[in-house]
Amino acid sequence: MTEQQEGNTLHLLGIGVTHSIAPQMHNHIAKSLGLSWTFYSTECASTEDLLAIGKRSTTAGLVITMPYKNTVMPLLDRLDELATIIGACNNVYYRDGNPRRLIGTNTDWIGVKGCLLEKGDESERPSATSLSSALVIGAGGASRAAVYALTVHLHCPTIYVLNRDDAEVVALIHDSQRLPSVPKIIHVKCLEQAKELSTPYYIVGTVPDFEPSTESEKIVRSVLELFLSRPEKGVLHDMCFKPRRTRTIKLAEQLGWPTVEGTHVIGYQIEKQWRLWAGEEAVKKLDKEGAWNVLLQAAEESTAINF
Repeated sequence: MTEQQEGNTLHLLGIGVTHSIAPQMHNHIAKSLGLSWTFYSTECASTEDLLAIGKRSTTAGLVITMPYKNTVMPLLDRLDELATIIGACNNVYYRDGNPRRLIGTNTDWIGVKGCLLEKGDESERPSATSLSSALVIGAGGASRAAVYALTVHLHCPTIYVLNRDDAEVVALIHDSQRLPSVPKIIHVKCLEQAKELSTPYYIVGTVPDFEPSTESEKIVRSVLELFLSRPEKGVLHDMCFKPRRTRTIKLAEQLGWPTVEGTHVIGYQIEKQWRLWAGEEAVKKLDKEGAWNVLLQAAEESTAINF
């Protein structure tokens, strides 16, 4: 662990991050740990900009978001086992060296798992003796954390994927071969195919919220609606939270599905993230309940995500 300095900074790096509600929560945590660290949402137009911030001596940690969860990986000094097998990085921490080393990991999967376990009937939840299928909307960087959580931790060895781009799904299938339990990934491309498949228990959205316009986007929405319309209900979590009540969440609720909004994915990751950034001893003082309260209040008050 590198020496903790007064005035260190933490950053959420990506494009379109100025709406983030994370800074209030992370700054509350820094205060609860007695650290004079400040968390910023920082726009990065390129991976070069991202790396420049990461290499500053005062940077204590990074959260990586779209569109850099994959492209940042080859630029780091090392990837830990989780980032390597998941195939995406959303968190960067540091280790001593000259210069110190930037280490990439993935904590998104913890957020996905926590959100999916918030809701649902325990008697119907998939288990080691009662496996199920799951559905992931999208095939980008965030989808990899979802597939890992669903396959390795939530007993869903079969993953349906809804995505408008075939090549992205091929890449996702390739990356999934590294998982300790390799899932069967099925790219669902039409209603006829979906009608032959069982209802997924978990559904995870990993794409931005938008009104379907192209034919492929409309097919994705119609297949999702087909699954949601069935009498069996599981749990739907949409990682997108701009807006908080996405089209996917509204549709699922109209059709009787329990849902968990995307803001919660932030809260479930905080303990692991701060353990990596500040160290094991510091995290013993972490005010987790207070941090969650700050996060939820920020979500309620944000004009950028409530519309």
